[in-house]
Amino acid sequence: MPEPHPTVVDIGLNLTHKSFQRDGDEVVQRALGVGVRQMILTGTTLSGSREAIELARRYPEILFATVGIHPHHAAEITSDDYLQLKELATEPQVVAWGECGLDFYRHFSPVDQQEKAFRRQLEIASELGLPVFLHQRDAHDRFRSILGESIDQLADAVVHCFTDSREAMEDYLAMGCYIGITGWVCDERRGESLRQLVPLIPSDRLLIETDAPYLLPRDLRPLPKDRRNEPCHLPHVGKTVAALREVPYRVLAAETTANASRVFRLPEAGNGN
Repeated sequence: MPEPHPTVVDIGLNLTHKSFQRDGDEVVQRALGVGVRQMILTGTTLSGSREAIELARRYPEILFATVGIHPHHAAEITSDDYLQLKELATEPQVVAWGECGLDFYRHFSPVDQQEKAFRRQLEIASELGLPVFLHQRDAHDRFRSILGESIDQLADAVVHCFTDSREAMEDYLAMGCYIGITGWVCDERRGESLRQLVPLIPSDRLLIETDAPYLLPRDLRPLPKDRRNEPCHLPHVGKTVAALREVPYRVLAAETTANASRVFRLPEAGNGN
């Protein structure tokens, strides 16, 4: 019999995205078939967080969800939204608060409203004892400052889809954050600086993710015609990370799975049924 695939956890994907509406169940099964035994669906809005929970209910102990408001939507948040999100956060499928943070690259919401929303969500995560799933783009200084105000009160913090500088990485590690690596690391052009940093991340702080349907690994062969990323491509990301760290993939898989289980308090993986 062939040796079973190493178990890995996709800590961030967007399975509620419209591109998965036609074949979401098949997407989950493909991921399970290559060893992606647990997946965390990212909440970025109130409605999206609710949809992530509903989808996670269909796959107990395999799919999980986060709840939160992405900085792109900071200008839309109301007090009632926070109340509803806090209620959603008590659902057993929810393992983190987020995706929250700052994005000064696109500026879809004004900076002051982004910072206000970020602070409020960190406060709520602290109140609820949930780890935070964080987004930061072109906003490191303000992000570090605001996160630093709350880090001692947070259960844990994951810097999702890290692509920043060595200084930023060292700042986050100094605060005890986990670092999430995506298929960006598979791009030998845009991802070169990240490829140099990956070996420097402590083994007990490293996580892997696809951010599907985004960030399809550039060196994946064959490339899907629709360019949609899927959680079944997580082993490809993991093998790239393992090669850069000069460790066997099975070692990398075991380390990142243990880290994901610890930070998100995941139960032992289900059997895929």
